[in-house]
Amino acid sequence: MTDKTASPEFISLEEAAKMKEGTRITFVPGLQAIYAEALKNICYVKNIKIIRVLHPYMGKDKKTGKDRQADLYSLTSQTSLPTMLHNEQRPRNVWIEQLALAEEIGSSSSVNLIPDNFQERVDMFGLCAVILGEDGLVWNMRILSDSPLARKYGYSDDASTKAPIKMAEIIKLIDSQLKIQEEQGSKYLIGDKISAVDIYWSTISMTILPASLEIMPKTKQNEGMLFFFEANSKIPEIKEVLSDRILSHRDYILKSYCETPAVLGGDPI
Repeated sequence: MTDKTASPEFISLEEAAKMKEGTRITFVPGLQAIYAEALKNICYVKNIKIIRVLHPYMGKDKKTGKDRQADLYSLTSQTSLPTMLHNEQRPRNVWIEQLALAEEIGSSSSVNLIPDNFQERVDMFGLCAVILGEDGLVWNMRILSDSPLARKYGYSDDASTKAPIKMAEIIKLIDSQLKIQEEQGSKYLIGDKISAVDIYWSTISMTILPASLEIMPKTKQNEGMLFFFEANSKIPEIKEVLSDRILSHRDYILKSYCETPAVLGGDPI
């Protein structure tokens, strides 16, 4: 369990770019941006001390007229959240690269999150892809309704109509895998010990199955997002396939292995 009263420090992107040592990850204070939260939990399990960096907001600065994310783009050639920097290595912006780096630099005493067994590795990365990748769970969640972010991910009326159906198919796939594992005496999605997909799924699943405040605290910054996640859980196609098994697995992984309650910074409510 983490300290509920902890208020993390954040440094600027400029400061982070100048550093030659340390693992730096971009966050928006008070907001559980879900990929950033998942990466934070990966690092937590790997015993990697992270330095939190302010991720610049979208849009133009009202005073200067400058694109707020111009420096981020110059540094990383993209603007998505999160960016991961380690020592003087190149930035990592994609979840699979971030996972590989975390596995490399994590404590020698920490559990391997990428299975040694190649079949289990194939199974794990396959599940990760349908959760995190293009046309996966998060991708389709982002196009449920029209917004600037949704249009970045290919929003259309047709795609939005199909999104809940695709999300439900993925949730059913996860539930089926958990059932198979449960019958074999395992609490995990792959094999007999925790792997990266347990952490990614448990963190991402908060977007369709809201967690208790003892896991995900409420802040002024994330209040609207939590309302959106609650609404997702009530979409008929999604509500129909959410099971007690998914809830039990999610809460077990987050409470047993991850930073809970999540330390977000921002303004607690």
